[in-house]
Amino acid sequence: MKIVSRITAVLTLAFIAVFAVMTFFGDKKDFSAEENRCLAAVPEPDKDGLYDGSTSVQLGSYVTDHFACRNSWLAAGSLIQTQLSESIVNGVYVTDERLIDTRNSGESIVPAADVFNSFAEDNDGMVYIVAVPTSAGVYGDVLPHHIVRRSESQQISEFYDALNSDIRRIDAYNILKMLKDNYIYYRSDTKWTVYGAYCVYKTVIQKLGMLPTAYDKFTIEHVTNSFRGDLYNRTLSEKPKADIMDIYDNRDGTEVVSCTVIHSDGSTGEGVVYDRSRLGTGDMYSMYLGESVPVMNIRTTNNSNNKLLVVKDSFGDCFVPFLLQHYSEITVVSPEDLEGKLSDYVNVGDYPQTLFLFGTDSLENREMLSRIKA
Repeated sequence: MKIVSRITAVLTLAFIAVFAVMTFFGDKKDFSAEENRCLAAVPEPDKDGLYDGSTSVQLGSYVTDHFACRNSWLAAGSLIQTQLSESIVNGVYVTDERLIDTRNSGESIVPAADVFNSFAEDNDGMVYIVAVPTSAGVYGDVLPHHIVRRSESQQISEFYDALNSDIRRIDAYNILKMLKDNYIYYRSDTKWTVYGAYCVYKTVIQKLGMLPTAYDKFTIEHVTNSFRGDLYNRTLSEKPKADIMDIYDNRDGTEVVSCTVIHSDGSTGEGVVYDRSRLGTGDMYSMYLGESVPVMNIRTTNNSNNKLLVVKDSFGDCFVPFLLQHYSEITVVSPEDLEGKLSDYVNVGDYPQTLFLFGTDSLENREMLSRIKA
């Protein structure tokens, strides 16, 4: 029995030693494509960090992010957890059909109304706003009863009630809820699919005073069937099927003449509406409008002289291409990437119409929204 115990101890120590060597001396990556995030770097020890414990915390994060065969362990752990418990991994409810975010900050989005009210008061153009529910807002009714998640429908309603009467509110929630049996949201992401965006576009463009492009005018290209989004990044669960990403092309419609971007450092460059090279990265969704930048200006062959300012989060990325059929010029602003105020980059007075399009989760981000103010 003592021999068996000793052999077990030696094998255990050997395993730990080999695992430690693989962790600290194996191939090191700075970025996890599977989780679409940067991994922790090796901490640089200093006496203050050693004294207050911050170096120890950083070292723990480094080991957690770089331990050997990490992705395999995480995927296996996710699979075991969903088999043995109530299928919740890192705040995500895992089913065979889809992944659903169970986290809810509980913060009201009503305070965000002040930002848009101030914008409308300071500018003469027409202001329109679309508050888009996340996938949990539409499919949250399948969550277990004990998971209390505040209704996004109620949140949006309260937010709209707090807006000034001259701001045009556009309902996305009820459109999407009514169509929830269709492929309107990705199975592994909080965001809508291009079809979900199209369904809301039809109402938005009518509110903006134009007729929508009919569905049968588009040629639909499936550019990938292996997309896995932000909820997959948190779980590495492959229970739901990978998602399909589409491009809707109206070959008889308006064409893009130029696409110019302003980077965070103030430099300008050439942008693209669809960047297919992003399909080979861990952030496939950024194929829509390409790398995230503060400002993108798109000019088209449309001869209407209509100009539109779009201020959006990532929900707007696959939505903006539908608008190109109706405007000669669209300027797209991503407040999350702004280094200063919106007015530092764009003369809002040049645009008769401004469309705000944000997911409910972004409407909680007061620091980001503050950049919209003049």
